[in-house]
Amino acid sequence: MPEPKARQYRSIFISDVHLGSRPAKADFLIDFLRYNDAETVYLVGDIVDGWRLRRSWHWPQAHNDVVQKLLRKARKGTEIYYIAGNHDEFLRSFQGTHFGGIVVCDRLIHKGADGRDYLVIHGDQFDQLVHNVRWLAYLGDKAYDLAIVINRVVAAFRRALGRPYWSFSSWAKVKVKKAVNFISSFQEVLAQEARRSDVDGVICGHIHHAAIEEIRGIRYMNTGDWVESCTALVEDFDGNFEIITWTGIAAPAEAEAKLRLADAAGVKAA
Repeated sequence: MPEPKARQYRSIFISDVHLGSRPAKADFLIDFLRYNDAETVYLVGDIVDGWRLRRSWHWPQAHNDVVQKLLRKARKGTEIYYIAGNHDEFLRSFQGTHFGGIVVCDRLIHKGADGRDYLVIHGDQFDQLVHNVRWLAYLGDKAYDLAIVINRVVAAFRRALGRPYWSFSSWAKVKVKKAVNFISSFQEVLAQEARRSDVDGVICGHIHHAAIEEIRGIRYMNTGDWVESCTALVEDFDGNFEIITWTGIAAPAEAEAKLRLADAAGVKAA
């Protein structure tokens, strides 16, 4: 079957897919990649979840399909950069290596269409919990698993009621004061790193919280994730950025209709 018509962007930024983990919404990501394309795709860390794969092997066909979809885009001329994160930190030993046209790196600078420079980095390097209290980070990973289980139950009830997908775990995280403080602190630290790197902004992942913020003259942008919220950051050909939330898997005709309506109205598709 021919690929359906996709919306064209200058750049797409995706992070925290966690392939190899059960919560990964690989089907949602495949659907997003089917209807959205770009000259350059940045995979901003934690695309593969090495932590989970070391504990138990889980690699269904949908996870393999994500990899094949990305490799197919690379063969067709899309530039793809894979910035390693903490869950796929084993790739940091392969900086500069090409895998099927995908370039592995630890960080890089993205030149926006508007001439601004953006540091692209996963962000775990500035999470002291990950680096200084490793066992507590793993404990937090277990607690996160429990939140995802609750998330599945909530999602099943909403599907039964004909309601769209909604992330309980994402909602709970931003409602907890400490989590809000952590997000704010993380954003501030990343903005400081952008300033030290003499760039105009930073594009990152890691905390599973999509955002576009201005922090004292530095543009902070987080891609979100494909475990809870299913979000991506996109850049158009004028240098405008927006966050797209992909809330479900649409039938081809329905998806194409959404894209036509979005193009006509000048709004994002979901």
